Formats: sequence, C-alpha cells, structure tokens
Amino acid sequence: MPRSRTILITGCSSGMGAYCARALKADGWTVFATARKQADIEALKADGFAAYYLDYSESQSIQNTVGSILAQTGGTLDALYNNGAYAVPGAVEDLPTAALREQFEAAFFGWHELTQLIVPVMRKQGHGRIVHCSSILGLVPMKLRGAYVASKFALEGLMTTQRMELRGSGIHVSLLEPGSIDSNFRANAAAQVSKYIDIENSVHREQYTSEIERFSKAKPPRFALGPDAIYKVLKHALENPRPKPHYVVTFPAKVASIAKRILSARALYRMLASQS
Repeated sequence: MPRSRTILITGCSSGMGAYCARALKADGWTVFATARKQADIEALKADGFAAYYLDYSESQSIQNTVGSILAQTGGTLDALYNNGAYAVPGAVEDLPTAALREQFEAAFFGWHELTQLIVPVMRKQGHGRIVHCSSILGLVPMKLRGAYVASKFALEGLMTTQRMELRGSGIHVSLLEPGSIDSNFRANAAAQVSKYIDIENSVHREQYTSEIERFSKAKPPRFALGPDAIYKVLKHALENPRPKPHYVVTFPAKVASIAKRILSARALYRMLASQS
C-alpha cells in the first residue's frame, strides 16, 4: 500500500479550514490540523485528527508544531496549507499602528515563519505543495479593510516571488483568492472593530455601525459560496501536475480580477469605492 500523503493545515477550528481538513482526510490524506483554542483542538482530536496548538503570532507554537509533526512523519511533509487568519477592520486614518502590527503578525509574518520551516523539508525530499489562502483583497482594495488588504497584498508579493525562486525544485506555490465564503470570518471581524477603533468619535461612524450590523447577520452575503468551493480549488492546487499560481474563487472576485486588468486605475477605484 502506498503511504498516505501528508498535509499541515492551519486554522481548522471552523469554516474553510475545518471543511478542507475533513474533506482531505476523507480523501485519504493524513491531515495535521491546528487551532488556537484548546476546545477546538480537543474536538479535532475527537474526530480522529492529529491536532496541535498553533498561533501565528507565537513563534514557539509554530516551531513546536512543526517539530512534533516531523517527528511523526520521519522528517517529511507533502503539503502545507496556510489558512488561519482574521481581519482587523477599520478606516486607515482610524487604525493605530498596533492594529497593523497585530494584523501582520496573524496574516503575514507567522505565515512566512511556518513556510520557511517547511521549505527545507520539501527541498530535501524533492517535492511539495504550498498553498496560501489569500483573498481577492490581495489583488484589489476595499474600503474599511486597509489592514487586511495590506497584509494580503504583502502575502501575494512575498509568495509569488517565492514561487519563482522555487522553480525547478519540485515545490509548487499557489494562492487562493476567494471573495465571500460562508464562514465565521465576518462575525469575527465585527468583534475586532471595537478593539482598536473609537467608533463614536470617528468620521466613519455611520459606516462602522452599518458594517457591524451587516457582519453580525447570520445570513451570508449575496454570491457567497460554501467552503466546498475552496476545497475544489485546493484539491487542484495539491494534486494537479500543473497547479496554478492563482485561484480566484466566487463570481464577484472574478469580476474584480477582470476589472483590474481592463479598467483604468481611476475607473477601477471608483467602482470599488462604490462597493460595501
């Protein structure tokens, strides 16, 4: 019997990470899953996963998790899916530098540190797949998402550069760029607003109030897809002999991607500014 392919997936407590971890496990992969809350880790273990604590902002947790996994696999790993993240919303003029630092620790620096630990493993074995769950906001901006947009733009730049640098190594890097996916992401983002933003004294107060109300609704936004849409492209990135550099997911995300290519910068930003 051939050995089961192995993958490390971060952010498996809910949403896309949880769905993809379970779907890959059902498809025969050995999945190493991570989460930040102990209750979520125990739930993953109860479902038969090798589960670990990993917080992108805690370097030691990243190193501990990688060490534990490699000890189990004999020093190999077939794939890494960087997925765990959250958004710190707010207008750029309202965002304290501390908010940007938190956003980048969670959605950029930690992703790089984990990836940097895995690349030598894949180089030694001569193959590997690295997939990053970026966002359509890594390609085009959106109002009140400045910190998140900046972290995803940075991620796109860093990891597409690494894709080129790994050419010929047997290691392939892909980025998933979804629009709205039905998950807890928006509710978690709404909870982050009051952490850093003085809503009552902001000139954007009405927009914040509207956004929080919209984020807090259980109903997903129009055109939102389920996590199965992410799994479809993740499978392609992991298993196809020629994985794509970019996978844009959801209709609005594809429209925005096309608009970026065909519209003038002025027309593009005017269109995006009209969106909420």
